[in-house]
Amino acid sequence: MDRTADVLVVGSGIAGLTFALKVAARARSVVLVTKKERAASSTNFARGGIAAVLGSDDGFRYHVQDTLVAGAGLCHPRPVEALVREGPARFAELMEWGTAFDRGEGGSLSLGREGGHSRRRIAHVGDHTGRAIETALLNAVSAEANIEVLEDHIAVDLLVTPDVAGTPVCRGAAVLDHRSGEVGRVYARFTMLATGGCGQVYLHTTNPEIATGDGIAMAFRAGARVANMEFIQFHPTALHPTEDPAFLISEALRGEGAVLRTRDGTSFMERYHALGSLAPRDVVARAIDREMRDRGEDHVVLDVSPIRPEVLRSRFPEAVQGCLDRGIDPESGIPVVPAAHYVCGGVLTDSTGHTSVAGLYATGEVACSGVHGANRLASNSLLEAVVFADRAARQVSRRLETSGRGPSDPGAGVPAPAPGNGEPDLEGITTARAELRRLMWEGVGIVRSGERMEEAEAGVASLATAEEVRWGECRWTPEGVELRNLLHVAELILRCARRRRESRGLHYVVDHPHRDNEGYLSDTVVSRGDGFPW
Repeated sequence: MDRTADVLVVGSGIAGLTFALKVAARARSVVLVTKKERAASSTNFARGGIAAVLGSDDGFRYHVQDTLVAGAGLCHPRPVEALVREGPARFAELMEWGTAFDRGEGGSLSLGREGGHSRRRIAHVGDHTGRAIETALLNAVSAEANIEVLEDHIAVDLLVTPDVAGTPVCRGAAVLDHRSGEVGRVYARFTMLATGGCGQVYLHTTNPEIATGDGIAMAFRAGARVANMEFIQFHPTALHPTEDPAFLISEALRGEGAVLRTRDGTSFMERYHALGSLAPRDVVARAIDREMRDRGEDHVVLDVSPIRPEVLRSRFPEAVQGCLDRGIDPESGIPVVPAAHYVCGGVLTDSTGHTSVAGLYATGEVACSGVHGANRLASNSLLEAVVFADRAARQVSRRLETSGRGPSDPGAGVPAPAPGNGEPDLEGITTARAELRRLMWEGVGIVRSGERMEEAEAGVASLATAEEVRWGECRWTPEGVELRNLLHVAELILRCARRRRESRGLHYVVDHPHRDNEGYLSDTVVSRGDGFPW
């Protein structure tokens, strides 16, 4: 069934929910599309917390500097300043919406510290901060009469048509209903992508199964510019052996004193960075990878003995219970390995979340706002989501007010894509997805080489060619939509990675092990005009 709205929001994590809540005050109608239940999002898997200048010993300049250092020269100073300076106000709104952050003695906020931070500034709700924020936002959205939530609907492609001047404008999205298989359209004056990341493109990831890069792929196909896809952050401490998704062991444990050791008990991080186990994530992930390769071992150990048992149980209940559920005694050491966690690049946006396509916005992990550079500072992601969702909502609200109510039918003249009639090959889709994840893990993982990336690129291109044929012939299914998006995102990651012939932040290439500021102190930007076959 087709719908018309002032605003379409794709995604129900912290970014999409915040934006929907804020824009609903000015929009007559907001449609929020989420491909699973509304509570299923990467936000729920954010265990560490949200970073903001909240402590008496902290200051904006410290948070800015920590972010810039972690970003390895590619952070954009203006959005970083906006992130940090607007962060406390956005944090306060989360509390107003009902998020009860942990407090210590005297009622002050309990603030943790994570890798790369020079101060304690991580506010948290135990070790399930993301879920607590998500629950509060969902309750607030449920109270808004003009927000319609479509669960079990997956956006397939954006609807783009030229305006009177010939400029391409996004007019909404084609949407597939999981349950009925029906393809409908949501026509909207403004569309917000808040679809999260793409961790499922890798064999081992902390991301939920829905993190298939949908927004990045759709935006790129619609003509939006994408940037910095080579910078994939691998979380250093996923529980070993990994599941799908991997069970995340919060970095905050190291902030409270836990130490990384090899299996024989040797502390090793001091050999890689002055901050030891609290080094930035890219350094820690590569160090773990190096130690495992050198020793021929499949994991390292997180020693939590420096944390008092009562603090361990009260501050990190999910980590403790997760270990116990899997037959692991955390106090004897937690076996950990790195896993794909966060994409620092994405759909290129300005400071209000606007992309290079008129009418199309992006915020949260799907977007490249300029904040993260070549490596995200721990716990800046939830903050980025609320700060830039707010900025986008203010911009869209102003445009709604100043441009009137727009055409009565924003979908007029928009071509409506339609699937084929053939039966989908679900077994082939499953096989191709597994092969893609293997290719990406081996070819463009924590440590990369030109040869391995070239092999992965050829393998992914072959899979993508076969999938394009299947896509044009068969009925659309959620599995097929996700595979198509994963393949396109994989090609974007590989294209960006092969362009950057240096090592910087999360992108480490053995053929080019040094940073090259003269040649590569800039974003890697790609667009449809760069020779992509789809």
